[in-house]
Amino acid sequence: MISIKNILTVMLGSGIGGALRFISSEYIKQYLPTRFPYGTFFVNLLGCFIIGIVYGLSIKGNQDSNGLKLLLATGFCGGFTTFSAFTSENLELIRSGNQLTALFYILISVVIGIVSTYTGSILIK
Repeated sequence: MISIKNILTVMLGSGIGGALRFISSEYIKQYLPTRFPYGTFFVNLLGCFIIGIVYGLSIKGNQDSNGLKLLLATGFCGGFTTFSAFTSENLELIRSGNQLTALFYILISVVIGIVSTYTGSILIK
């Protein structure tokens, strides 16, 4: 349901998630200065894990989970994870002649992302 409260809840989560994505990515780049985009990779996997936990809580039967889902899944994870950065980084890898690195990044992001989401959801059961 669209309401001012729900919009503000999503905005709060998005703002915190986006700021933490920036901090995490920059911090990781300082310590792992390679072509592989470890910062985005890390935040996307952590975001998948958090969404799994939120999903696990919601299917566990928590009646008040809508606010939590809006704050954490839609807001925080929406701001924290970034598919657009993922695709942009892969395009840059491909354009710079690093097709194998791009393919590796795509495959491990998708596979480990699904595993992270599943792991987060089963930890709540």
